[in-house]
Amino acid sequence: MVRQHRCVREKGLGDAENSHSEGMDRLEGSSPARHPDILPLMDIATWNVNSVRARLPRLLPWLEERRPDVVCLQETKCVDEVFPREPIEDLGYHIEVFGQKTYNGVAILSKSTPEDVIRGLPGDDEGADKRVIGAIVDGVMILNLYVVNGKEVGSDKYAYKLDWMGRVADLVHDSYPMDEKVVVTGDFNVTSDDRDVAEPDLWRDKILCSEPERAAMARIMEPGLKDAFRELCDEEGHFTWWDFRTRGFQRGNRGLRIDHFLMSPPAMDACSAVTIDREARDGEKPSDHAPVIATLS
Repeated sequence: MVRQHRCVREKGLGDAENSHSEGMDRLEGSSPARHPDILPLMDIATWNVNSVRARLPRLLPWLEERRPDVVCLQETKCVDEVFPREPIEDLGYHIEVFGQKTYNGVAILSKSTPEDVIRGLPGDDEGADKRVIGAIVDGVMILNLYVVNGKEVGSDKYAYKLDWMGRVADLVHDSYPMDEKVVVTGDFNVTSDDRDVAEPDLWRDKILCSEPERAAMARIMEPGLKDAFRELCDEEGHFTWWDFRTRGFQRGNRGLRIDHFLMSPPAMDACSAVTIDREARDGEKPSDHAPVIATLS
């Protein structure tokens, strides 16, 4: 069956009883023409919440309204013992966490029980940043990443970022077979090309947009992963992060697309939509990232 894809601001993908489609008029991204009676099998979300405890008043109603099957969180910024489990579990989610105090931290929330959970990269020592968590959920191999920022091109932190991304590439190559449904997602702190940048000349060769960073992401994708958003939509002007400091969200959508879904061929074949929930970036005390949702059907 040939899928038709559009890159639009959604006007609704079904009736109000379809929990996966409800409220889609506030989502932007890439989606197919779909019959309203066809329900997606799985919605997977990624969201850098920039502190799960600070963002809980935004996260809980979002989970209740959108009801994604899997949610990959980044920058949870708390140790595992103080992760706010109870209110999230009350919404029907299993929770796997890998956190640290004040910085970093990742988590996977899932309606089904996650299996084969991994934490960290091979070779990490005990004090390594908590940036990687993976699990298998309903047969989908999910790897959730909070990629190193790198601070400034040419700095020690930039070199560390490139090396760290190389280690992620090794993990994907060694442990994630491309004939399975594989979804590598999260905050990559990298744009794939200038279409992901509101002001390309301003950002050219700067952190998040430098060619070595993009090459490092390409190496992660080398075994056969595809950028799911770009497979469905080639338009510019769709972003997932807007800088608080420059008020990029309020000043006319001056952002970057740095939150990605990279998918193996079987996962990509099943992916019917990738959407960006811009509404979740608006309002009181938001994260600087919008959640992104991939629909596998």
